Amino acid sequence: MSDGIKVPVMSDCFNAGKQLEILFWVGSAGSFDDRAKKISRAFVKILNKANVDFAVLGTEESCTGDIAKRAGNEFLFQMQAVTNIEVLNAYEIKRIVTCDPHSFNTLKNEYPNLGGKYEVLHHTQFIDELVKSGRLNIEGQTYKGKRVTFHDPCYLGRANGEYNAPRNVLANINANIIEMKRSKNHALCCGAGGAQMFKEPEKGNVDINILRTEDALATKPNIIATGCPYCNTMMTDGVKHKEKEAEIEVLDIAELIANS
Repeated sequence: MSDGIKVPVMSDCFNAGKQLEILFWVGSAGSFDDRAKKISRAFVKILNKANVDFAVLGTEESCTGDIAKRAGNEFLFQMQAVTNIEVLNAYEIKRIVTCDPHSFNTLKNEYPNLGGKYEVLHHTQFIDELVKSGRLNIEGQTYKGKRVTFHDPCYLGRANGEYNAPRNVLANINANIIEMKRSKNHALCCGAGGAQMFKEPEKGNVDINILRTEDALATKPNIIATGCPYCNTMMTDGVKHKEKEAEIEVLDIAELIANS
């Protein structure tokens, strides 16, 4: 990458006989979406800072198949999954970390049935681990006194029961963390899951992402924190719809930590 951060590629590390701690699964959004690429960069910056031995698959990484499966194309999902599993197993991958809860959920819960058994972590779980083990120190003055509200991604929260890791990580930035009325297992979806990201919403009184943005705005935040590239897009669109982008930022937890 041009901004001075190191991103090793798995094939090079494997050929050099290098033992790696984790594979960073970048995901489709983190690889191709301009906004989500910033989240990937922020996470790599954290990995570099904590001296984590990691690699990415690079061109060998393909879509997990999550979107195909949610849209009802089981055949395409299995084709994509099996292709990825062959690559991962050939490299003897044990631990995978991803910034995308959709990839996290699919790799963790749906790949084992097809022969892909790995320990899979969401990036907030891994950052929490780095902080607790003393490998990552966060000075945390950048956001001191700022009002931050966190939107729970469905595939991290309700689907996998992880509510603590993102909040543990956020506690390190010395901001005022204000919970939305609907949070944790009562959180409202941003409207992007289940392949909805790639189609227009059905007609109704109000789009889900606008409804969720209203939940966030009720906390009078300076920053809406997310843990998913799709949630980030939906909340950003909601903030634009409300014409609040001048005063409210939508940032992934990895970005908040990297900036701290």
